[in-house]
Amino acid sequence: MPTVRANGIDIYYESQGSGEPLVLIPYLAADQACYAFQVADYANEFTCISVDLRGAGLTDKPGGTYTTELLADDVAAFMQAVGVERAHVSGLSLGAATGMWLAAKHPERVKSLSLHSAWPKTDPFLRTILEGWRVMARGLDSVTEMVILGIFPWCFTPQLYASKPEYIESLAEFVRGRPMPPVDAFLRQSEAVLNHDCEAQLTNITAPTQITFGRHDMVTSTRFADALNGQIKDSELVVFEDCAHAPIYENVEEFNRTTLAFLRKHSG
Repeated sequence: MPTVRANGIDIYYESQGSGEPLVLIPYLAADQACYAFQVADYANEFTCISVDLRGAGLTDKPGGTYTTELLADDVAAFMQAVGVERAHVSGLSLGAATGMWLAAKHPERVKSLSLHSAWPKTDPFLRTILEGWRVMARGLDSVTEMVILGIFPWCFTPQLYASKPEYIESLAEFVRGRPMPPVDAFLRQSEAVLNHDCEAQLTNITAPTQITFGRHDMVTSTRFADALNGQIKDSELVVFEDCAHAPIYENVEEFNRTTLAFLRKHSG
C-alpha cells in the first residue's frame, strides 16, 4: 500500500491516471475513495492523487489537537514527499477547508483550487450541526452508522431519498465497506471543523479558484458564497440547483462536467 512519511505521520494515498497532478482531499471521516465517481472521469486527463487525511482512512490517527491549518501542512508535506511540486487541488467540505489553507499558506504548491461546499469560518449554525454529529458518534459508538444516519440527510435532498432509495442504500453500503475512523479519531478531526477559521487568509489565495455549492445545502449553504467569492481574487461561483451538500454524488454528471471544464481551463 502506498504510504509516505510526512509532517511526522504516515499518510496513505492512491494515484490513478495521467497528466497534470490533481490532489483530491476528502471530507470529514472519509478516506480517499470518496471521490471514486470523480476519479473515473478525472483520471482520463489528470494524475489523480487521492490522500487520506490525518485521523481518517489508512493514514495515522495520532492524539493532539487537529486544525484545518495542520491538515493543510500535512498535505503540503505529503506533496513534497511524493515529489509533486505543484498541483491542482480539490476538496469538498473539510477537504475544501484544508485546500483553502493550503492555497493561502503554501501558494507555490497550488496551480488551481476547487472549493466545493466550503465555508471561511464556522458559524453557530454549523457548530450546532457538528455537535449533533459528535453526540451521535459517541452514542452509537460507530462513526460508520453516524455518517449514514446523521450526516447523509444533510448531504442529500429529500427528493433523492424519495426517488432513489436504492441509490442511498448503495452509498450506505459503500461507507460500510470503507476503513472508517474510530470515534476518538473522528472527534479530533471534527474539532478541526468546529474551529475552522480561514477568513483572514482568503486574500492570500492567488490560485484561480472555483467555488461550488448545492442550492439546497444547509450545512455550508450559499450564505458563505459572498465571503468566499468576494475575498478570493480570481474566483468563480457555481451553484448546483438540484443538490444539497454532496453534489459529487447527487448529480455526478453535471458536477464532473462543470469541474472538469474549470480544470481544463487552468491546465497547461
